[in-house]
Formats: sequence, structure tokens, C-alpha cells
Amino acid sequence: MTPFVQAFFDVDTATVSYVVFEADGSECAVIDSVLNYDSKAGRTSTQGADQIIAFIQEHSLKVQWLLETHAHADHLSAAAYLKKALGGRIAIGASIRQVQGVFRDVFNLEPEFRLDGSQFDHLFESDEVFYIGRLKARALHVPGHTPADMAYQIEEHSVFAGDTLFMPDVGTARCDFPGGSAQQLYRSIKRILALPAETTLYLCHDYPPAGRDVCWKTTVVEQKARNIHVHDGITEEAFVEMRSRRDATLAMPTLILPSIQINIRAGQMPPADEAGATFLKIPINRF
Repeated sequence: MTPFVQAFFDVDTATVSYVVFEADGSECAVIDSVLNYDSKAGRTSTQGADQIIAFIQEHSLKVQWLLETHAHADHLSAAAYLKKALGGRIAIGASIRQVQGVFRDVFNLEPEFRLDGSQFDHLFESDEVFYIGRLKARALHVPGHTPADMAYQIEEHSVFAGDTLFMPDVGTARCDFPGGSAQQLYRSIKRILALPAETTLYLCHDYPPAGRDVCWKTTVVEQKARNIHVHDGITEEAFVEMRSRRDATLAMPTLILPSIQINIRAGQMPPADEAGATFLKIPINRF
């Protein structure tokens, strides 16, 4: 079977979310949803998520999975909002527990915050097989950008690669977040690029150079031939040197402080105080 894939592009964060399904009326998965966030006002909204809801309802789909490729640092997850509206199980890689451990200390989270990943409905182990209705899927552990990154292979020739790879003319993800590793990212990318040449790769972001339209779909063969950071012939040593040098020049993502606090909670807000108000924390001199 070949899955149907509907993409939704969030302009503000350059993030692509996906609905993956077999046919109208079938089960579906939502991958890397976005909760809109106005950083100046500290206000959330749900325009992007509501577009996904409208599409799912229009096609009579039943949400089975709300998949996260990792705890994103550039946008807030709408998984909790979508689950409340449509049901489904929120899932991420099992190594989210390592990420939670790091950021509990960075943000001095409440003592009750658990480091066992239990905020999510399911934690995928490496190479775990699961199903989206009748579509067979496999969770691929692809650490490097963060320790918990997963790619989702659906049927034989569709892979949702998260932040491991960008379009060939943009390159690869940064590795300078806590627990990141350029060595691991290189090996994870090589694992993805060992798949059949015709495998379609669906990407989580696109930052197109001037003159190119936004695009989020490529293939293994295109990446091996043209990726500016990791095409065939680039050694691990050369990649690590390039990635480390480049990462040292990058500013922190605009939404890293709110995003991480929410995304390690599976899209839930921190506990409200006794007056019912919710707050995020701004750690000083930690990044």
C-alpha cells in the first residue's frame, strides 16, 4: 500500500506537519503538529491545528497516532490540543527520558515533573513496528540532532525524517543542543540513506535559499547526490568538522524557551498555580 500524505506548512516556524492515511474513512497519524505561539504576547492560538482538524473531519479520518519526531526547539506541539479534539495516542522515541532529565534542571521544573516519559501515551523503541490502520510503520531511532530523534518509515518507501535532513540545498540539522552529536547525526543520516534510492523523504522544515519555493519532499537518491553537507563521498570526519564549525555560528531558535518546556510534556502546559494561571520560565545565562 502507498499512504496518502497531506502536508501543512506553518510559515512562522517553517515547520511541516503531516496527516498520513490509507484512504478516506481510515485511521490516520498526525506527525509534528504545530501550536501557534505569539512570543511577544505569550499567547497561543490554534489556526494551524484547526486546519488539520478540518482536513481530518472532511475525509472522515480517525486519529490513531499523534507522532512527534522529537522534542522540537522551534515550535510548540499541538498534540495535546489535537488529542482532546480528535483522540489518538501521543508518541515519541523512548530516549525522550534523557531529554527530560537535561531540561528539568535547565528550567528548574516542579518536583512532581516525571522523567519517565509518562506524559506521552507511547514511547517507541528503536525499530519498533506499529500500524496506522492497515499501513505498516517502523520507528527508526536517528539520534544526533537530539538524543531522542525518531524517523517514521511508513510502508516501504515513505520516511518522515524529522530534523535529520533538510532539502539538499539546505543540508542537515544542527547538533549543538544538549545531548546532540554530529557523529551520531552522520551515522543516523547514513542509515536513512541506506534505504532504497526511490524512498521518499518527508522533511519537517524547509528554509529555502532565495529564488526557490518552499519544498519538503525529496528522495534518498537526491540526497546522496546533492545534499550540500552529506552527499556521497563526505566522510564522517569532514561532516563533524563542518557541522561543529557551522553550529558555533548559529543563534538559538526563537522559540526554544517556550517550546522545550511544553514539548517535553507532550504538548501540555506546565501546571497552573493556585489562581489558575500558567507560566513558563526564562533561565538566565543557560543557553
